[in-house]
Parts: sequence; C-alpha cells; structure tokens
Amino acid sequence: MYGLYNDYGWGAGNMMGWFGGGIFMILFWVLFAIFVVWVVREVAGKNLRSGSQALDILKERYAKGEINKEEFESKKKDIS
Repeated sequence: MYGLYNDYGWGAGNMMGWFGGGIFMILFWVLFAIFVVWVVREVAGKNLRSGSQALDILKERYAKGEINKEEFESKKKDIS
C-alpha cells in the first residue's frame, strides 16, 4: 500500500498538486469576477444607449416639425 491515506499525505508531489490547484481556483474566481463585471456593464450600457436613442429620435421629430417646442421640452424631461 501507499500509506495510511493512499499517498494523499504531505509529500512533495502533493504540495505541487495543492499549489497548482490553488492557482487554478484563484484564476477561476478572478475570471468569474471579470465576467460578472462585464455582464453588469453590458446591461447598464444598453440602458444608457436606449435613453440616448430616444433623445435622438425626439430631436429628429422636432427638427422635422412633427412636434412643437413645448412637446419637445416636455418629452425631453420625461426621458431624462
């Protein structure tokens, strides 16, 4: 037999295994955190862009004369 714990003791080979596993675990959590931050920024960015698109459409409608100044100001306040 390999020993009491089937060679899962504190040998030099096992220390490298624990060390390597620890690095990969840290790497996993770092990549996971980066992924979460990326998802949050994407969702927030889409919300900001949609408000900007609405204002662009509103400006275009005002420029075409489809709405008057009062309507434009009122809707602009609603968007912001």
